[in-house]
Amino acid sequence: MSKPIPSVQKYMTTSPHTIGKDQSLAHAHAILKEHRIRHLPVLDGGALVGMLTERDLALIESLSSVDPSGLHVEDAMTPLPFSVHPDSPLDQVAQEMAEKRYGSAVVVANNKVVGIFTAVDAMTALADLLHTRLR
Repeated sequence: MSKPIPSVQKYMTTSPHTIGKDQSLAHAHAILKEHRIRHLPVLDGGALVGMLTERDLALIESLSSVDPSGLHVEDAMTPLPFSVHPDSPLDQVAQEMAEKRYGSAVVVANNKVVGIFTAVDAMTALADLLHTRLR
């Protein structure tokens, strides 16, 4: 008898750090560095509007024709990031992330960001499932 597939809620990082779309890229960089994270969901009035990643910042900072000190988060973010409900089955979320090469899924309930599921969380889930289901 097989066990049911767990939901993404079991493995997501709860209460992720977020940033407002009007914040500076310098502030975003400081948050990423201070908390040793790579993904920042971007909010506008509490609603998810984008995702800013460590890679996005590195790209902006590498452009010689751009002065990152004058830019805001909304200038560098990816709009409309991949988002899922906390009850979404883990296998479906992981498959979508793999197929589309997403580094994370923002977990949203009642129009509020309640978590983030990253590739690191996926590896934690994989290890846990391999240990518990294949014994």
